[in-house]
Amino acid sequence: MCARNAETVVEDYYEALRQGDQLSVYFAPDDSLVKFGISEQLTGYEEVAEGLREQTCHSKEWRITSHDLRVTERDDYAWFSDTVDMAWTDTTTGIRRSFSSRWSGTLENQDGWKFVAMHVSAPHTL
Repeated sequence: MCARNAETVVEDYYEALRQGDQLSVYFAPDDSLVKFGISEQLTGYEEVAEGLREQTCHSKEWRITSHDLRVTERDDYAWFSDTVDMAWTDTTTGIRRSFSSRWSGTLENQDGWKFVAMHVSAPHTL
């Protein structure tokens, strides 16, 4: 992962997810790190890394389609938001999952941009 700016890191993360590559390298090794997924909350680097390893082991055929990526950088911090169509196959059940989702997060430049917070959610429709 050799990214020049925060936007490239977000795009590289999407591609790593599609390819089934290691994802924890995109996150800051920090106990205050937090990652919210559609069905979980992970706190601290070790918990996030383990959650991402489990996710990679139990999913395949990821489709990530970004629709409105917006990234802002200020000195050593950046934040992003996006609307993303996402889908994958659960390797445990064989079920194909898909969501129209919202992504947001914060990155810090620690000798390269790393996520310090990420939130992925699916809007609830009535």
